[in-house]
Amino acid sequence: MRMPGFATIACTAALAASLTACSGATRTEAGATGGAGFEVTPTSPPARGTLDSFTWSLYAEPYTLDYALAYDYPPNTVLANVCEQLLRVTPDLRIEPGLAVRWARPDPRTLVYTLRPGVKFHDGTTMTADDVVASIERQRDPATGSPWGSAFKNVDSVEKTGPLEVTIRLGKPDVLLHELMAASPGTVVSAASLEKQGKDYGTPKGALNCTGPFALEKWAQGDSITLRANPEYWDPNLAPKSRSVKFTFVEDPAARSNAFLSGTADGGYMVPSTALAHLRTAGKGSVLFGPNTAAANLAVLDFHGPLGDRRVREALSMALDRKNIIKAAAGGVGLPARAPAARGAWALVPEKTPALYDTLPEPVYDIEGARKLVGEAGATGRSITVVTSSLAPEISVVANAVQAAGRRIGLDVTLKPVSPDAYSSIFVDPKAREGIDLVITNGYDNTPDPLEFYQYLRTGDFGNYGNWSDAEFDVAFDRANSEPDPGRRAGLTAELQKIALRELPVIPVYEAPYSVFLGKRITGAPTGIAQLYYPWAAKIGAAQK
Repeated sequence: MRMPGFATIACTAALAASLTACSGATRTEAGATGGAGFEVTPTSPPARGTLDSFTWSLYAEPYTLDYALAYDYPPNTVLANVCEQLLRVTPDLRIEPGLAVRWARPDPRTLVYTLRPGVKFHDGTTMTADDVVASIERQRDPATGSPWGSAFKNVDSVEKTGPLEVTIRLGKPDVLLHELMAASPGTVVSAASLEKQGKDYGTPKGALNCTGPFALEKWAQGDSITLRANPEYWDPNLAPKSRSVKFTFVEDPAARSNAFLSGTADGGYMVPSTALAHLRTAGKGSVLFGPNTAAANLAVLDFHGPLGDRRVREALSMALDRKNIIKAAAGGVGLPARAPAARGAWALVPEKTPALYDTLPEPVYDIEGARKLVGEAGATGRSITVVTSSLAPEISVVANAVQAAGRRIGLDVTLKPVSPDAYSSIFVDPKAREGIDLVITNGYDNTPDPLEFYQYLRTGDFGNYGNWSDAEFDVAFDRANSEPDPGRRAGLTAELQKIALRELPVIPVYEAPYSVFLGKRITGAPTGIAQLYYPWAAKIGAAQK
């Protein structure tokens, strides 16, 4: 999302690969250090029958089910099946019609969405333009505190211009806003339900009233979330193949792996990397890999300390032994990230990827050169604090590697352990960032446009956690965001990539495909990061008739 989804590197750091992502074709990859090959495909084999229910493992309990506040993997993984957007991102990372059956751009500052007729909310009421306007305006309202608020910064008005028509008027052109109608900003919920639920909306006490293939049945706080199939769902191609889905929350990676092996959980996304090898050979199910737009990065949170000097940021990047990081964090299979936005984020115009991403050099590893830069910056002996957490083993691996790298080049790197909840708070609460210089992130796009990632480095953006500001970058971003042609926009985005690599407000570390475990009795799940918005659970059914 953004430089979002940063709430955790969680367990996607399992295997890194160069992803073509949007082609929909199978791609076979080999490990960067000679590990076993694997395939990247957007979907698993289709279901052959229906199920009464299945159980799905989340690595943490969602902190909310409020679409306007959902800014991380657990809440979006649930909500993807309950609430829908005006547009839809498909498993092979394409954008198609969703609750809007079509759209138009009569001029660069106007977006017109024609809504799908006859769509019912879970309570049986019919979706209208009033619901769309209320849903979007709630995100724009500062009182909501939505992390998506900055996505609407160029919006002058959102108006009902017909029973099934909504018009968004902009102060200046904003291509990304339209694309984000396929993610949380484009979510549509019942306006009447929002008013009725009030402060309970999105909490275990409240109810959700959306249009998806599943409806919320129960949220047993601290235990599970249960969804039931929506028999009136509008899209026959995504009619649920299971009557219900139960989500369980298991934070400990070893316990989560045991749940997969024992069958307590039928499946789950973001498989613990420490268990990948065993899960792939245990005969209890399959580990599959899908398209991903994410990269593991180091986000600078404080530009007033030593990292405010670009030479120190460059030195730290040069001192990272990325190949050994990949060995320790991902069993020796992986690829160093060449830029903050991953290769998979360039899926909108895949034919441009070889020239605009693949030609980038791998990050330099040069301890002596890095030590020299630290000395030139007058930063030798200065302190840098890196936050770490037990949330996932990969976080500790990277944090320890950063500490070792920093000390080798003359920096005094201290690790600050925090709880999983506190780690997540860093990405939504500026106060939680106080006293921290670096955080390990899993920056991903919600859409297949790399420009989405780079928007979070704009001056003042919510996802710009360190408040980095660069006038050249801001001007280049506005130029790219006003270009409606995807091919030309990709070229302009490459200019943003160039500035980000030169200035390093975010230090790239490595890339990974998405991962999913499917027990023997189920199949059909999309395998990639599109599951954050695509109603993936509707595709899951019995592996055998």
